[in-house]
Amino acid sequence: MVSVGERLSRARVRAFLGREEELSRFGEALAGDPHAPFAFYVYGPGGIGKSTLLRRLADHARAAGRLLVELDGRFVSRDPADFERAAGPFLDVPGTVLFVDSFEHCQWLESWLWHHFLPRAADDTLVVLGGRRAPQPQWTADPAWSGLLHVSELEPFSAEQARSLLVAAEIRPELRDRVLRFAGGNPLALSLAAAAGSAGCGREEIWAPTADVLRTLLAGLIGEVPTAAHRRALEVAAQAHSTSEELLAAVLPGEDVHPLFSWLRDLPFIESTLRGLHPHDAARETLAADLRWRAPNAFEAVRQRLADEYLRILREAPEERVWTVTDDLFYLFREGATLARLRSWSREDEVHDRPLRPEDIDVILRMATETEGAASADLVRYWAHRQPQAFSVYRLVSTGRIVAFTARLVLPSPPDAQDLATDPVVAAAWRYTEAAAPVGPGEHIGVSRFSVYPEQYQVPSRVIDLSSSRAQAEAARARGRAYGFAVFRDAETWAERVKGTLADTGARPRVGEYTYGLFAVDWRQLPVEAWLMNFISATEPPAAPSGPSPVSRSAFDQAVREALAHWRDVDAFAACALMRARLAADLGDPVGELRALLRRAVDDLALDPRGVRAREALAAGYFSGAPTQEAAARRLGLPYGTYRRHLRQGLDLLCEVLWQQELHDPRR
Repeated sequence: MVSVGERLSRARVRAFLGREEELSRFGEALAGDPHAPFAFYVYGPGGIGKSTLLRRLADHARAAGRLLVELDGRFVSRDPADFERAAGPFLDVPGTVLFVDSFEHCQWLESWLWHHFLPRAADDTLVVLGGRRAPQPQWTADPAWSGLLHVSELEPFSAEQARSLLVAAEIRPELRDRVLRFAGGNPLALSLAAAAGSAGCGREEIWAPTADVLRTLLAGLIGEVPTAAHRRALEVAAQAHSTSEELLAAVLPGEDVHPLFSWLRDLPFIESTLRGLHPHDAARETLAADLRWRAPNAFEAVRQRLADEYLRILREAPEERVWTVTDDLFYLFREGATLARLRSWSREDEVHDRPLRPEDIDVILRMATETEGAASADLVRYWAHRQPQAFSVYRLVSTGRIVAFTARLVLPSPPDAQDLATDPVVAAAWRYTEAAAPVGPGEHIGVSRFSVYPEQYQVPSRVIDLSSSRAQAEAARARGRAYGFAVFRDAETWAERVKGTLADTGARPRVGEYTYGLFAVDWRQLPVEAWLMNFISATEPPAAPSGPSPVSRSAFDQAVREALAHWRDVDAFAACALMRARLAADLGDPVGELRALLRRAVDDLALDPRGVRAREALAAGYFSGAPTQEAAARRLGLPYGTYRRHLRQGLDLLCEVLWQQELHDPRR
């Protein structure tokens, strides 16, 4: 009986074209030729066939009985230790072959790989790297590596190879020249044309290598989408960085997403990765551009639903998931003007952060002295003693060298007199809160107090990116955070950069010979989710909030969900963002009356026959005391999937009812 894996391998062999030199040299290495390379590096633009070649080489290695370790650079951690754990057999098991595809997404590991990782390889091992960028020139020029490293820039197919592919795909003869003119030897375009077959080639098409033709080609490849639900699933996958079945279910409530996910997975331009489905870059851009042109409202609706789900996960996910969620959220809005102004998208000199250790103190004090002077270094020493957990130390991934540190202080109310007397910046922050809106008992403020990267001092950089992401996640998950503050020395420049996202307090506290700008946001006036949406998607700086709650619909819906989750805990409910909405304005007993309003609104859903099951699901999930949603489903005698469907419907109905009250008549 032939296994599925063997059948796939045979199919790849039959369909594979060209790349004879790469196959030959790799075959020599597998056979143990002492003159063959140890490391293979293939590179070229998107769609040129790198992944296809790596899969073919992997099949070759598997057939030779080698152990394979296959990694995807898009989902490699920033920490070299994580890469080393994932690739462990390469260091321990002789004969292992390590494949790293999409290497451009973890290019910052390159120096570390050549210097520290590859030299420790077990005997008779091989490594294959595939990416869009050429390797750093020092490795190809290094005499020590010259006999061990084989570098190939993949070229488009020759006309003969391209034609043979179309013949094998049974593209009609009268259409082959048109397709060849369109594809120009690009393997992705040729493969899509072959998968689409002649049905994807209109008789009157004028083929040319443009995005418009790619859209036509994809339409022919997909053909008639089975249902509207399948089309919506495709639109989600086109925008999400990676699509899991859970994410699809959250963005398409009420749909049975399992068959939709399976359909997506079988599409020829969709890859399956550890984190979900990932369209090929060229296919993704084509799909997204087509949706934006064809149905701009649907494009925005999908993006908003994805953003809402990422924000929900940001609040509720375990700590280890927060960073991937933040990256996914920023990827979704990567073209936004605010993100372009404030964040660095460069992966050169990639860093990863770690908690401060005692042996790091001297290093960060030296950095503080060099960049901000002795007085600032004294404050770094003070806070490192008072709140060592607030500090992050940033190391270059390539070498492990410490290059930066940050500190995000958490300061409770009432403030500590010693802190105010010691640090002029912290004292200025508290004075601002007292003048603007005092911090109440049980609340606290967060201050991103230090951001010291001597080589890129207080300019947009990966250090500021990562520190900001952590600060945003902490603010989203914190209970009782009243304010957030950021501190920058070049106050005028940063005032322009953060315009519309942080308020310039006007305070310019002095430490030593330098003054610093202090920028703030009142989280009691603007929920974290609404602030994040301003931060990542605004094309013009948004107006500052002026009342109890002009918030976005997505932020309001999130506040309703949060209030429901804490309905039975009066103290937690009192800290919810919904308490700062218009719904709660001027209530005599805000907590008690708002809890009653929520309960009444849920019960009123049953007045409409369509809302009976939704009302039951909400009551069981939030008011009955059931410890989990699974337990709530059991109480109602429903399968968990059915219960979740009713619950999502109930949340949608409830949020709509309350939103109308928020906008028009809070007392109704």
